[in-house]
Amino acid sequence: MSELLTCMAKALVNNPDEVSVKKTERGNTVAFELSVAPDDMGKIIGKNGKRAQAIRSIMKAKYVKTGKRVVVDIVE
Repeated sequence: MSELLTCMAKALVNNPDEVSVKKTERGNTVAFELSVAPDDMGKIIGKNGKRAQAIRSIMKAKYVKTGKRVVVDIVE
């Protein structure tokens, strides 16, 4: 599933080579840490955080059938 997040992020940024995703699982929670270039933070977050919320919604929808909780953190 981290491939999906990577693909979405690379489509939105100017520096796709600097996109990285780190996945960790703790019990019933799957956490993704999305890292992009500092110049691309605004493009990932979007106006009023709408793109970030859309990314989180898509990732949560992918994990609905597994019954796991999904967290997507966007870091520099």
